[in-house]
Amino acid sequence: MGYLGRMTQWKSKLSLPSNASPLDPSPSNKDALKLGLFSYPVLQAADILLYNTTHVPVGEDQAQHLEFSRELAIGFNHLYSTSSSSEPLLTVPQTLLSPAKRVMSLTEPTKKMSKSDPKPKSRILITDSREEIHNKLKSALTDSIEGVSYDRDSRPGVSNLVDLIYHFDESLAASPEELAKDLKGLSMRALKERAADTVDAGIRDIRERYEELMGGNQKALVQHADDGARRAEEIAEATMKRVRSAMGIGW
Repeated sequence: MGYLGRMTQWKSKLSLPSNASPLDPSPSNKDALKLGLFSYPVLQAADILLYNTTHVPVGEDQAQHLEFSRELAIGFNHLYSTSSSSEPLLTVPQTLLSPAKRVMSLTEPTKKMSKSDPKPKSRILITDSREEIHNKLKSALTDSIEGVSYDRDSRPGVSNLVDLIYHFDESLAASPEELAKDLKGLSMRALKERAADTVDAGIRDIRERYEELMGGNQKALVQHADDGARRAEEIAEATMKRVRSAMGIGW
């Protein structure tokens, strides 16, 4: 309970001050308390550990959750592994941090881009058409300062567009800051068009493959899903067999 209560996302989503107790929030925040939000890292850890996952690619906001998964695995192995066993009961996953640690909302660039945001224009989906991407980037929130510069604190909207361009094509510059210097003469309209073109080029192949699959043989897709589910079940059951045996639980 204490570990979960200290999770950054748990505190931030309840808008708790940093010195507040996450297990005893103010009355104004009690209505926002949700078991699903609080226990989410446990369910995430189960999904990771059940399938002997060795590496997990995550963004900056999920790194703490993955560390929780690692702690659970290490703790369980320490408690239940025997000296005669050379293999750990649970695989301790390694963290793979994405270079693009955090992509921000197009409408509120001080917030993380999220698929659950009620504003469709706040996010780019990998299924978005070229026209949809350009429309969303065209209305992205920036500022009235002339020219392009990179400062996440004072120019979050402009910096977010620079980040998008940089992370979709890191060959352009050594860093977002360097890229911003190369783009400094662009107008906001030109910057948005450049970002839209870059994003569209980056997801075009994925989008086209998705459309190809969805427009093709649906029975084959269902068969692939069923085959994957069977393989996942076999791995999960093998993990649970080891866990039950180590804990002395009959099944």
